Amino acid sequence: MQKTIFDRKNVLVLGGAGFIGSHLCDELVKDSKVICVDNFSTGDEKNIDHLLSDQNFKFIKHDMSEPLDLESMPELELFKVKFQGIQEIYNLACPTSPKHFNEQLIDNLLANSYAVKNSLDVALKYSAKYLHFSTSVVYGHNRDGRGKLSEEYMGVVDFVSSRSAYDEGKQFAETMVINYRRVYNLDAKIMRLFRTYGPRMKLNDNQMIPDFVSNALDDKDLIIFGDEKFSSSLCYVSDVVDAAMKMIQKPSVEILNIGSDIDVSFTNIAKKIINLTDSKSAIKHQPEIFFVSNLPLPDISKALDQLGWLPIVTLDKGLEKTVDDLRASKGVKNLSNVYK
Repeated sequence: MQKTIFDRKNVLVLGGAGFIGSHLCDELVKDSKVICVDNFSTGDEKNIDHLLSDQNFKFIKHDMSEPLDLESMPELELFKVKFQGIQEIYNLACPTSPKHFNEQLIDNLLANSYAVKNSLDVALKYSAKYLHFSTSVVYGHNRDGRGKLSEEYMGVVDFVSSRSAYDEGKQFAETMVINYRRVYNLDAKIMRLFRTYGPRMKLNDNQMIPDFVSNALDDKDLIIFGDEKFSSSLCYVSDVVDAAMKMIQKPSVEILNIGSDIDVSFTNIAKKIINLTDSKSAIKHQPEIFFVSNLPLPDISKALDQLGWLPIVTLDKGLEKTVDDLRASKGVKNLSNVYK
């Protein structure tokens, strides 16, 4: 049955207090009523603090590995979910901390199975448009001279490796989404994200860009986990949000690569960050670690054809904004330690 939309559509963002999810909430709340769900496994309350006073934004602390009953929540009364339903669902609910990865293996398994099912069941109940955020790891990790990978490439993932809860989990999550689409004719689609960066990345979480910034501000060595040739694509977070908001409106779209198709040297990134921070840091190389590895580059021609989308934020501008935000975040963190 078609639901009545009273003033703004109701939008559900799962994992909405995380790095990407919080930026998505920022954009959606401009013309939608946003229900942000997170259990803070890797998200952070500070990412959404500025939204909590907005009458069109509600936060629900909930683990999506458990069913979600929105109609039973009194805090959502003004959203009239029982009568209006939910129009859009963005699923970003999955732990993504490299530093705490081994502690969250079971959480990853549940996020890529139960949580995906529970979110799809909400979409099915309300006939909502559904966008699942997947990842380039479904293609595997080594490039092997394959060049840019299209959505048709069948990746090779080791389903018993130390990363399998995430890597194989993400493949299974896609399988669930696409079969709900086939069986129930659900308007469900999958975004395969490549490396994304920007403000609100966590400091000291074993991710190279925020670790570069943190160390540069302290004049410590910047560590690249790889040799001088280590490189990657990097897409600024606002470009990812733009792609998501375009993609969810396209029912004919099923799976799209979203990321930058330009290969960037991490040595050059480290140099840019040293310059932006006026740092005296040196650049050092160490062997690759299991959560920081060479990933393939995306073929984004389908995103251009079907969405009219290309990443538009330059690396220099994106790094400048990221450094400014992480500098402030580090300053606040250090200040809070003084008063402990």
